[in-house]
Amino acid sequence: MIDQTNPYQVIGGEQGVRELVDRFYDYMDELEAARDIRDLHASSLRGSREKLFLFLSGWLGGPDLYVQKYGHPRLRARHLPFSIGIKERDQWMLCMRKALADMSLEKGFRERLENAFLSTADHMRNRAEYDGSPGLVIGPDEKREEPG
Repeated sequence: MIDQTNPYQVIGGEQGVRELVDRFYDYMDELEAARDIRDLHASSLRGSREKLFLFLSGWLGGPDLYVQKYGHPRLRARHLPFSIGIKERDQWMLCMRKALADMSLEKGFRERLENAFLSTADHMRNRAEYDGSPGLVIGPDEKREEPG
């Protein structure tokens, strides 16, 4: 019986995580709209695929494979060498949303995953950016509320 409270089990365990990661990187490799984020990666995505699989296994509540192999993820620190702003975050999320949409996931669960991925992707931002407002620069640790 599948534990409906464990995202790793709900997504399909190892097979489901691998499917998500493969779909995600296939989109990153294929979509022109993801070109900037793709260009931050090595020419071969094999290593990135494996590391994301290992990380997501533990992040989703399954075996903590990344920690076993590499130690604490230090996710933000590992991404600091790359200039990541709103554009890169959004391109990463485009690929992840499309990958999630391809999978047979209950809508509410998929939306919860998308929100969790967005929060994590936004945390990877490390470049302050001008958003078009007079005198306003949004730093990577600032959240801006949408007018409501």
